[in-house]
Amino acid sequence: MSAAALELQGLRRTYGRLTAVRDVSLRAAPGEIICLLGSSGCGKTTLLRLIAGLEAPDAGRVSMDGAVLNDSGTFVPPERRNIGLVFQDYALFPHLSVLRNVMFGLRGARSAHQASAQAALERVRLGARADSYPHMLSGGEQQRVALARALAPQPRLLLMDEPFSNLDRGLRDRVRAETLDILREARITAIIVTHDPEEALRIADRIVLMREGRIEQDAAPETLYRQPASLYAARFCSELIELRGRHIGGRVATPLGNFDAPRLLENIDVCVALRPHHIRPAADGIPARLLTRTFLGASQQLRLSVEGIAEPFDVQVSGTCDARPGENVFLQVDTQAAHVFPACPQPDPRSLE
Repeated sequence: MSAAALELQGLRRTYGRLTAVRDVSLRAAPGEIICLLGSSGCGKTTLLRLIAGLEAPDAGRVSMDGAVLNDSGTFVPPERRNIGLVFQDYALFPHLSVLRNVMFGLRGARSAHQASAQAALERVRLGARADSYPHMLSGGEQQRVALARALAPQPRLLLMDEPFSNLDRGLRDRVRAETLDILREARITAIIVTHDPEEALRIADRIVLMREGRIEQDAAPETLYRQPASLYAARFCSELIELRGRHIGGRVATPLGNFDAPRLLENIDVCVALRPHHIRPAADGIPARLLTRTFLGASQQLRLSVEGIAEPFDVQVSGTCDARPGENVFLQVDTQAAHVFPACPQPDPRSLE
């Protein structure tokens, strides 16, 4: 079964006075892996449910390979959309064997069901556990059973809602890599919901960052990280050191140096956003006081205070730093790596006033 192309046009979904999805338009190419990224309540799971047909939008259109699944006059029920689903809790039946869990929902002759289910288990490398029961499996194995069940009907599109969030960190990294390999091998179009920016950066061909029901930015992972469209997008991708200043003559003067901002309007308040790894100790440069030093193995976290900045901030450095808390150090700042946005739209706990 070939992968599907998906198109969403102007989707909107409201619950009373709450608008969960606001005029969302999106395209997914065949075989593309897209991550819907955002904080809780931003609309990403609702959008997934609209695509699956578990809910109907109040407005807009859902199409797959040019065929309309949902618009003002059409609604194709979930079971006829040929879309696979993997939920956060895996939704396995404890009284059914692994094989029967994967067979559940398949149509046609029982012998064909069994062959399809066994083939799906082999694909996720669990063929030998067909007669086991869910309680006999590890969390990672249960996740792969849920994936096999979604793949058994040979869907054109696979939707996954926070599929790795129930796993501990070490297992999550391994299962995530295995799942990605399976999706690439199956050449299936997939949309994966996550609130973890690191996870999205690792696995997605494209990241759709959502905020309050809208798409904040739709971009390749590297573009989202290196060229965030807004302060919100920059904040979501990583920790920031934020400095406020005023844009005068194409530049912004701050206690950590001067930053170019040629594309912004003249004489406006701005926010300069730096990532901690863009600041490092040096033999000379901007003076700072070392407040604390925390050993992290391959790196150290330094808590620093700089004159003119109200709150201390943290940076991570590789190797060692010989300075002791209370001593002065010098800092070099990669001013070309900074992002400059119009004045911070709302307070942030990491802001430096």
